[in-house]
Amino acid sequence: MTNSQRPYDDRRTPLPPVQSPASGVPSPRVRAGQDVRPAKPGKQRDAFFDNAKYLAIVLVAVGHAWGQILDDRTVETLYRVVYTFHMPAFVLISGYFSRNFDLSPRHVKRLVSGVVVPYVVFEIAYSLFQRYGNDDPDHSVTLLDPTYHLWFLCALFVWRLTTPLWRTVRNPLAVSLAVAVLASVSPLIGDDLDMQRVLQFLPCFVLGLLLRPEHFQLVRRRSVRILSVPVFAAATVVAWWSVPRMRLNWLYHNTAAQEMGAPWWTGPVMVLATLGCSLLLTACFFAWVPRRHMWFTALGAGTIYGYLLHAFLVKAGNYTGWFDQPALAHPLGVLALTVCAAAVVTVLCTKPVQRALRCVVEPKMEWAFRDNPGASAPDRRPREAAERREPAEKVSA
Repeated sequence: MTNSQRPYDDRRTPLPPVQSPASGVPSPRVRAGQDVRPAKPGKQRDAFFDNAKYLAIVLVAVGHAWGQILDDRTVETLYRVVYTFHMPAFVLISGYFSRNFDLSPRHVKRLVSGVVVPYVVFEIAYSLFQRYGNDDPDHSVTLLDPTYHLWFLCALFVWRLTTPLWRTVRNPLAVSLAVAVLASVSPLIGDDLDMQRVLQFLPCFVLGLLLRPEHFQLVRRRSVRILSVPVFAAATVVAWWSVPRMRLNWLYHNTAAQEMGAPWWTGPVMVLATLGCSLLLTACFFAWVPRRHMWFTALGAGTIYGYLLHAFLVKAGNYTGWFDQPALAHPLGVLALTVCAAAVVTVLCTKPVQRALRCVVEPKMEWAFRDNPGASAPDRRPREAAERREPAEKVSA
């Protein structure tokens, strides 16, 4: 879990009771019957969410690999099923861990260092890679048009800035759905910061803000896991049927209805329908996420590294024509590509990669911020207190 994805909870862990090693007599602050075992420092991570993030990032990488060989209808069917829920699951988890975000200096620092800085660094890196790796010297370097998968960082920045709003208004989920529906019929929004995706995926983020731990307990029941099997089977059948009938842009949520040549009223219908399917499949996905520690649980803390880096390999494959190999037109070739994508993104989430790139993905940046941002602001409290007093009341110097 990265800095930008941790829950905003800085409560200190209380000191564990101590016991004199020489005499075995508890210290005065240890009461009778109290456990004297030392507590582990720091806050314990939830293995469920680390597992969910790792599995989601594997699906992201596999989906991006499949996206280069969509000539096969079976591959596109699986691609559509995965794209229905893998990013909504990521967005929902991001919203869940943003529940306590506010505009305090501490949270703003983490937003800048954990979201803005990685976006700027990797947007420039991918633009230069396009320019020199693809022999495209005229390719512009801009921060307003996110490259490929980097739209998520733009969206996360906007969503977290608006978190206090969603915690204040009544019926935030209904309001966010209205925003998504209006975006789907607004072709003039443009491509800057990929605002269509920011607005159309907004309900997933707001839903994450509203969820509590007990809600995730509901999908962990055995009955939900059993029901998820026919649900995924039905989703696969619908995806197969939709291949020649529905454009992928409806799953990308990056285009207004009019831009796809569809009647305006299809925008609200498709947004509500696809988001409903996304929520259903996301719940089924969470139902199968392991709750205990697995061999890949620790990798959940490094998913942002896999997310930011794996697209270099996807783009390199496109630049070199690697995805045009005849072997990828056969089932064994597709299987090998799937395993390769999962293995590569797994390596990119490991500790050595994190240590090597932490300076640009999770920089400290203490030099860029004031030690006490509120110290230079004038103290308005005495003046405001004086204004609240009765007019006849005298204020001493």
